[in-house]
Parts: sequence; C-alpha cells; structure tokens
Amino acid sequence: MIESFLTWLGNTGWSIRLLESFWMWPLLESTHTLSIAFFVGLAMMMDLRLMGLRFGKIRVSDFTDRSLRLVRIGFAITAITGVIIFYSNPLRYYHNVFFRFKIGLLVIAGLNIWFFHGRIHKKVAEWDLDSPPTAARVAGAVSFVAWALIVISGRLIAYNWFDCDLQPQPEWVNWVAQCPVEAE
Repeated sequence: MIESFLTWLGNTGWSIRLLESFWMWPLLESTHTLSIAFFVGLAMMMDLRLMGLRFGKIRVSDFTDRSLRLVRIGFAITAITGVIIFYSNPLRYYHNVFFRFKIGLLVIAGLNIWFFHGRIHKKVAEWDLDSPPTAARVAGAVSFVAWALIVISGRLIAYNWFDCDLQPQPEWVNWVAQCPVEAE
C-alpha cells in the first residue's frame, strides 16, 4: 500500500517536472544544503556549550535566547526543502538504506530536543553559568552525534550502492530497504 502510494506520488506531473528541472532541482538542493549548514552549525554550537567544551562564559539561557529563533528558521527551511526533495523521487528514497537511517536519527534527535527543552532546560536558572549537569551534557552529546550522522547519512543517500534495482544485493540490504525481490 505504501509503495503504490509512493509510486503514484512519484509519477505525478509536479514530481516528474521537479526531478527533471534544469534550474529548480539545483536551487532546491543548494537551499537544502545551505539551510542544513546554518541550522546544524548553530545547533552544534549550542551542543558544545551544553557539553561544557566551548563558550563557557556565555549563559546557556542567553545562548538559547539568541539562537533558538534562528535554529527554528533553519530547521523549517531544511525540513520543507527535504520534504520537497523526497517528493521528487519518493519510492527511491523510501527504499534507500541511508534515508531510512537518517529518518531514524531524526526521530532520535527530535526526542532528544523534546527531552532537553521539556525537562532539562526548564531548570537552566540553577546551572546557567556553571558547568552543565550530566543530563545537559548527555543531551548535548546525543544532539551533536545525531546531527553529524544525519548530515553524513543524508549525503550518502545520493550514492546508489544499495538501491533495490541493483540486484543481487546482500540479504540484509534487501531486508532493511524492504526491496521487493523476486524469489529465484
């Protein structure tokens, strides 16, 4: 059912025109890449502060007050362009091992953000200029690693090492990517 919907979506006129566009596709990918650099760069600066590795003289609350709006804007642009890129060839992305890994990491990063802002950051007044508590350090480390791996896996999506149409593939690839493989 998912595959038939994604096949239909990929065969819509807008999807085909987007993928084959001479100007729109490079503009879209460039915007996505630049917004990732902007968003992830700001997020990683905050992560370094949370881990106590850099910016120790800046209050965490000042850091978040100044950067959170920009981080949200960068994330919004990244998410919108990412969804449009997915729309250009949804079935290929759906079966891509690196795309699936990236989506899993996005879930982890999102849960980490929710946990940090929902619990840890609410008590920031207690440790604002001091060394961050262990929970904040862990949240910063999880965020830093997750976003680094999201960027790496996102870049690897472009390579077709494990595409379903390149059979035979190792069984683990067919299983992870849910490749529709005909029995021999």
